[in-house]
Amino acid sequence: MTCDEAEILIHALADGELDAGHAREVEAHVATCPRCAAELAAIRQMKQALAGAELTFKAPSALRQRIEAALPAAQPSAVTPLAAPPSRRTLLRGFALGSAVSALAATGLVAIVLRNDDQQRIEAEIVSAHLRSLQAGHLTDVISTDQHTVKPWFNGKLDVAPPVIDLTAQGFTLIGGRLDYVDARAIGAVVYRRRQHVINLFVAQTSSTERRAARMDTIQGFNIRSWRDRGLSYWAVSDIGADELNEFGERFERAMGANKEG
Repeated sequence: MTCDEAEILIHALADGELDAGHAREVEAHVATCPRCAAELAAIRQMKQALAGAELTFKAPSALRQRIEAALPAAQPSAVTPLAAPPSRRTLLRGFALGSAVSALAATGLVAIVLRNDDQQRIEAEIVSAHLRSLQAGHLTDVISTDQHTVKPWFNGKLDVAPPVIDLTAQGFTLIGGRLDYVDARAIGAVVYRRRQHVINLFVAQTSSTERRAARMDTIQGFNIRSWRDRGLSYWAVSDIGADELNEFGERFERAMGANKEG
């Protein structure tokens, strides 16, 4: 295990979130690495300090009394004991409104909602795949900083090999690629590193050739930049800031455009 892999898992070890196998791997590395051992000790010291600190605050009862006193007094409501039965016109108007809602649903409104739900589900799977990749030994199937080594590795493993762009000069280091599974199908993942942060770029073939502009989302603390271009869907996911992840996506798209023009 390298220091880069250990740094990703050290916090999980300190929180007791690793399984026995991965915990042993990290502990074995820490035992031989002074740098990682010092980081783990600092994390545990911080946890002990936070556990012993009085960080909770209980509001005094006088505050509750002041808030209650400032609230307006409840006004008595005028309740009609026996409401008049609805007229035939009211019933017909309600029936017409229900029919109109059903018609809207039949013309595609429900389909839009389903598409949004489907997109949220896929993005949740993308984040799960990103988390799986951070486990020891799961990040890359092919390790290389050379795009001419990573891209051919995908040939024959997927219907369409994902584009691989070298963005090292822009501060996003290519470190390899792997096969992953999202939405019950195999897709390519091109892996980059920004300082100590991992960026997974998931690429999947789509039946639509229509371009879709980039959008940013956040799920479970991870930022996702998704876009679609020329029959491929892209999802870049990382724990770096949204501005940096957007910069990564913009540089990737710009490089792709330059390659197509060339």
